[in-house]
This record gives sequence, C-alpha cells and structure tokens, in this order.
Amino acid sequence: MKLLLALVGLSALVPAFLSVEHAASAEAAQRPNVVLIMTDDQGWGDSSYNGHPELKTPNLDAMASAGVRLDRFYSAHFNCSPTRASVMTGRHPHRMGTFGPGAPIRIQETTVAQVLHGAGYATGHFGKWHLNGKNGDRDTTTPPGRAILADDPLSPGKLGFDEWVSADNFFDLDPVLGRNGVVEKFHGDGSDVTADEAIKFIRKQATEGKPFLAVVWFGNPHGPHLALPKDKEPYKSRPENEQNYYGELTGVDRNVGKLRAALRELNVADDTIVWYCSDNGGAAGPKSTGGLRGSKGTLWEGGVRIPGLVEWPARIKKPFTSQVPCSTSDIYPTVLAAVGAKPERQIEPLDGINLLPLFDGQMTEREKAIGFVSDVRRPTSHATWLAWPYKLHLNAAGDQKGKPGKKKRPADAATTVNAVAGPQLYDVSQDPKETTNLAAEKPQLVAKLTDELTAWRASVEKSLAGGDYEGAAATSAPAAKKQKK
Repeated sequence: MKLLLALVGLSALVPAFLSVEHAASAEAAQRPNVVLIMTDDQGWGDSSYNGHPELKTPNLDAMASAGVRLDRFYSAHFNCSPTRASVMTGRHPHRMGTFGPGAPIRIQETTVAQVLHGAGYATGHFGKWHLNGKNGDRDTTTPPGRAILADDPLSPGKLGFDEWVSADNFFDLDPVLGRNGVVEKFHGDGSDVTADEAIKFIRKQATEGKPFLAVVWFGNPHGPHLALPKDKEPYKSRPENEQNYYGELTGVDRNVGKLRAALRELNVADDTIVWYCSDNGGAAGPKSTGGLRGSKGTLWEGGVRIPGLVEWPARIKKPFTSQVPCSTSDIYPTVLAAVGAKPERQIEPLDGINLLPLFDGQMTEREKAIGFVSDVRRPTSHATWLAWPYKLHLNAAGDQKGKPGKKKRPADAATTVNAVAGPQLYDVSQDPKETTNLAAEKPQLVAKLTDELTAWRASVEKSLAGGDYEGAAATSAPAAKKQKK
C-alpha cells in the first residue's frame, strides 16, 4: 500500500492530461521510452524458456536472460478485453464495466497513453485493440476487415494515442487494419505487420529524439491458427493444428527479436522499457498452460498465470528471476513512476502497484494482495484473492457449471480437481497446480482472506456503479452497451 500511495496520492476525479507546467518540467529530465508487448492467448508454458517440449522461442529466451523474468505474473482477468483495460488504467477491468471479450473501456478512465502524451511522449498503438465494445466478427482479410474507423468513439485515438494501426479483435494472415481510422489492406503474417508498423513509429521518434510509448498487441496465437509455411517448418513432424499454433508463436518470437534489434540499431535500447506478457492463460491444452490447473476462461492458475518479461538495461543491469506476484494492473503505475509522470486527476482506486523497487532488487514480497473475479455483476461468481503465498477461491464450484443458457466449459480434469462448494485455499508457492485444499486446516486464515476479498469486491462494485467519477456519467459509448460473450 505504501508503494501505491507514494505513486498516486492524487484526487479521484475525471481523466485529464498533465498540466502544462508539469509537462514542461518533465521534458527537462531524461525519461525512458516504453514498449508494451502483449500476445493473445499465450499460456504460461508457451515458451522454450519455460520448458515447452517442442516450441522454439529464441528471442523470448534471450529477453528472459537479459532482464527481469517475472515467474509469478498474472493477467487481471482470464479474458482478453478486461486484461487490456487493466494495462491501460492500472485498475481491475470490472471497475469500468469491461467484463469480457468485446466489452468496452469507459471513456471516463485515464489511460497510460493519455498521461504519457500529456508528458510530451509520442504514443502509438499497433495490433489488436479490443477495447471499443466490438467483437470484430467481420472477415479479417476483406475490407473493411476489423479495422477501427475514425468515427469510433473508443478508438485508440480517442484514448491518448497519436498514431494507430489497429483492429478491434484478433487477426492472422493478410489482415485489414485501420491506420488512424482509414481502412488499409496488408499482406503477410499479422505479427510481422504489427511489428513492422511499430518499428516505423519507433524509428521516426528515435530519429527526432522524442520519447515514445509503443503499445504492440499481437493478434496471435489466438485461433483459428494460420501460420506461414516457414514458421510451421520447424514443427513439420507435429500434427497440423500444432504446426499452426507453434508457427504463430514462432512468428511472434521473430518479431520480438525484430523489435529488440531495432531498438539497438537506433541506440535507444538502454533507455527503453520493453515489457512482454500475454492477455490471459493458455487455451491450447496442458503444454500451453505449463500443466497448471484450468485454462483460459477460469481463475485457476492456468487461466491467469502468464509469461512476464521486462527489459530495461539502463536500470536493470543484472538479469534475475522474481517470484514476487505481479499483475498486468501493475504496468500503469510502474510506467508512470518510471517516466516521472503524474496525471493531474487520477481515477482511483488503483489495483496495481509500482514495481520499480522490484526492478531495483529492493522488493522481496508484495504488500498488496491481488483480487480476481469472474463477473462482479453476479454475486455467486468465482472470485479469488492472491495474498502470497496463499490463494483463496470462493464460489469456484458454482462457476464450473457454466451460466444458464450458455455452453458448459469443456471438461478438464485439471479444472475439476477438488471442485467443492466451500472455500478453497492453496499455497501456490508450494502447490502451483492447486491440488491440496488447505481450507479445513487454516480456518482463521480463510476467514481473514474472505473478509479482505469481500471488501475488495464491494469496492469494485462501487466503482462499477460510477462512484469513482464524481458524478460523471458512468456509461459506455452508445455503440458499446451490449457485447457478446
């Protein structure tokens, strides 16, 4: 909590950019560039540095060896749009009504792009956006594809980005994207297209000597999994579906290498934070989740534990691996602290914390627990509370049955282990697969963590009702009131 208050002890009003006075003073100090990379559906186990038996990810391996490897990194939610909202704001996505895939972010929120733009940064978004209240049901390769158009009230341009080449959902080969709101057809692998556009932006800013924020959100390895032949070649002995899945991740890995190489070529790598993660846990079986319990769509470790890598040579001089639990909600406060930017009016509360002390080797444990909830609108929905090393589950068994009128989740032996109705407590430091329920052995701890989780959930419900905006309308854009799940 002390870390959080030190960063954001500001009034909770409506979004705004930095004051002119603060922006001018911030310009005088050297500040790091920021590159935020996110994949779509890459599980905890989907990298060779994490021990995948077939997948080859040499560039991710190199990044893991050069910076901080966050071995207990979590997505704020088990689905894509909510986690992206957490990166943008530092807040749990249900505070702003971003409940699931295709649910919109609220325009009243303050985003990392707005704050850095106000601090004199050039800001660019490249790839999958999925925060504009649309699910992108259109064909990805035929115009208008999934291009985000200029009149979209929740486009990247409306939320702080100077430039954007973006889609409203995932895409694979030969995508159609929106360049600053104008439809444009591209050719090749979607990861190549995304990285190439980001590199153009980075090159321009580096040449002009302007600090930049580049948000690079790949559309892979989300289904339907269509990889280039050259990316499938290393896996030709595997079944076709695995060739495509691994091939998409090989394309992502190649482009992580291209981005890192471009930063070095431009002599800005030392002063650039590169933060890599996924948007939720794996969806391609036990190898994808690293054998953890559950998968995408659940709050078990397999659904929310994800790859997490941070490289920043000027500050992280010696590589190390951290077991301190961290979240995608931590990205916003950490980036703001790193660049020395404070919004004039911060929407509170934040759920994330500033991780700079961890990067400096001064944080060995997390003081603030991490809360997760499946759907805060439903009182009986699955919710968890990660107070290291323990993880409390409430209403887990009920959520496994699915929602009325919805298909049940696929049968998963790892998910149904200990599917009991009461509280479940696991020491995930010793039991990462969540197999041994300690609730009966530690009733006092269960009661304490239950109270904490209940209070946090009530806070999220208050935010959802609009209590964080001081009377500002707490509704989404008209086109985004209803979303498909």
